Amino acid sequence: MSIVEILLISVGLAMDAFAVSICKGLQLRKMKWDKAIIVGLYFGSFQALMPVIGFTLGKTFESMVTKIDHWIAFILLLLIGLNMIKEAFENIEGEIDDNLGVKTMILLAIATSIDALAIGITFAFLNVNLTFAVTTIGIITFILSIVGVKIGNKFGDKYEKKAEITGGIILILLGIKILLEHLGII
Repeated sequence: MSIVEILLISVGLAMDAFAVSICKGLQLRKMKWDKAIIVGLYFGSFQALMPVIGFTLGKTFESMVTKIDHWIAFILLLLIGLNMIKEAFENIEGEIDDNLGVKTMILLAIATSIDALAIGITFAFLNVNLTFAVTTIGIITFILSIVGVKIGNKFGDKYEKKAEITGGIILILLGIKILLEHLGII
């Protein structure tokens, strides 16, 4: 997997955390960088950890699925991408506050990084430098989460839906590319 593909996956995965970070920023009366960094650390850490867990699971069962690994990668990326796009269009009414307590942040970090777990499973079937991939995913999520808090605080929820849709499209296109490469079409 190329550096560009890893970067695209990283950005795609970070979109959930970015959207939640925007919501956190909405709740801040005044922009506080320490809170933005805390949000970034939680989301970046979990986005980096989950692919490692997924990779381990994928490698454990690799011998059973090597003949269909490209289909698994395609289906997982397609489902994750479609789910992100669907969630962008759902009107979920829920108040997100600026609470950064451990329990709140761990729950949000897990919720926004489930997709990364599935990506880790697909990494097990592809030629991926796992250390580079998880480091890139974590750093990009960290940075975009901080930016999300700032944007949320400054501009409101104008970009939340667009971020979710963009992330979903990126993951779907990468899934299609993986499938077409393994089928010898490209």
